[in-house]
Amino acid sequence: MLMLLVELADEFSVLNVFRYITFRTGGALITAAFIVFLFGPAIINSLRLRQGKGQPIRADGPQTHFKKAGTPTMGGLMILSGILGSSLLWGNLSSVYVWVVLMVTVGFGAIGFYDDYLKVTKQSHLGFSGKSRLALEFLIAGFAAWAIMRAGQAPFSSSLTFPFFKELLLNLGIFFIPFAAFVIVGAGNAVNLTDGLDGLATVPVMVAAASFGVIAYLSGNAIFADYLQIHFVPGTGELSVILGAVIGAGLGFLWFNAPPAAIFMGDTGSLALGGLIGTVAVATKHEIVLAIIGGLFVIEILSVVIQVAVFKMTGKRVFLMAPIHHHFEKLGWTESQVVIRFWIIAVVLALIGLSTLKLR
Repeated sequence: MLMLLVELADEFSVLNVFRYITFRTGGALITAAFIVFLFGPAIINSLRLRQGKGQPIRADGPQTHFKKAGTPTMGGLMILSGILGSSLLWGNLSSVYVWVVLMVTVGFGAIGFYDDYLKVTKQSHLGFSGKSRLALEFLIAGFAAWAIMRAGQAPFSSSLTFPFFKELLLNLGIFFIPFAAFVIVGAGNAVNLTDGLDGLATVPVMVAAASFGVIAYLSGNAIFADYLQIHFVPGTGELSVILGAVIGAGLGFLWFNAPPAAIFMGDTGSLALGGLIGTVAVATKHEIVLAIIGGLFVIEILSVVIQVAVFKMTGKRVFLMAPIHHHFEKLGWTESQVVIRFWIIAVVLALIGLSTLKLR
């Protein structure tokens, strides 16, 4: 919205600053954090009053989790408020990519909200039907993939790129849509599974957002893209503004989510944030790099897949409990040890992922 001020730049040269993505990204970060800080306490108090017993605790989970009983969930509403308010204020609303990413964020957030609502009202960790939930997610993600493909230039817009190889492209054609939808849905659910301990998902999401903020800015800039030998994707630089808002909203939420958490993110936030990151990866043509930068989320979702598959085939468990962060809790790690060590892994993987920008 503030981009409208650029039209007055001829009369007031100081307004030229709004042309710069870096300036608006910083503004989005600060604004999102301010929104969450300002409205966070009121949202938490409202959710606590409405939810009563708060988020149900799994009976088979670590014993230390039972002390968290009564903590309200749906804290993702705080994060989404910061992201949406800040993005609409600082973003270039003429960008197709901006609207596609926000559409996925709101759509996945709505699915997560309904899931949280069912869990709270039924006081069960079983919420929305898995098949129905996935069907809706793929519907939203499929439309987003189609819109991204249409926004780009064929055949590049429907092609899969590979890190370390500048010229290697695999044109998926119409199959790009289900592939991209799988990436977006997979990212959403991977972050959702990671969100099991206070702050565990928040910081890795912020790390991934910062990494893809750099990627989006460089990919959307013809000069930098040419210098780094990465693929130029016109218009994606604007996504840096949204990712800046994610970092700001994450910082604000972490203030209230730090142990002992005053509120949980819930599926409302984790599903939306994962979908957002996945959509940015698809738009910037860095789907494979997402698996590196978001490697922690990949590990989490793979631990669940492996656990379920092996148990069905053999009746035995590979991990003491899945997702894998609970496995380490069962081994005796404290919650803070698991969280901080997983944060370190997320940072290392992000640095490895960013290194692919130069190693071409």
